[in-house]
Amino acid sequence: MREPKPYVLNSREVERATLEWLGKRGVTTKDIAELVHYLQSPYYPDLTLEECEHHVVAVLSKREVQNAVLTGIQLDMLAEEGKLLPPLQDMVKHDEALYGIDEVLALSIVNVYGSIGFTNFGYIDKQKPGILKKLNDKSNGVSHTFLDDIVGAIASSAASRMAHRKQGEKENDAGANG
Repeated sequence: MREPKPYVLNSREVERATLEWLGKRGVTTKDIAELVHYLQSPYYPDLTLEECEHHVVAVLSKREVQNAVLTGIQLDMLAEEGKLLPPLQDMVKHDEALYGIDEVLALSIVNVYGSIGFTNFGYIDKQKPGILKKLNDKSNGVSHTFLDDIVGAIASSAASRMAHRKQGEKENDAGANG
């Protein structure tokens, strides 16, 4: 009898699946970049969507982020199919206000990028601009209990990543000119 092959994670497959499932759920990296632009354009008036999307892609390349995306999407889909056990089924399907685990999963993404990401997340979660408004709409029978928070967390993390990079550039420029 042959020994089964040991489990080996294929990182490229996980990244591909993450982008694929975001797309299947109606979210593109451009949608998330628009949220980053919303958060950061008051501080960087010349900010482009391309620059925002660059940071979104960088955030999505992190394994912790991919894990949260894939987990959240699966939970949303299971809720749509009625496959979660009660009372969890109703809490997830109806995005119960006091459930909070959807935010906890999203905060695992934000946690990768520091405290500025937390404040960005709280703000964008409350405002629900762009794709977040669409994901939060419960009138079409699609459950995005986890995904709306995850997308907000990705945008918040990308905004945080950008802010840190731009601060570093500013300090480097000041050092070169000083």
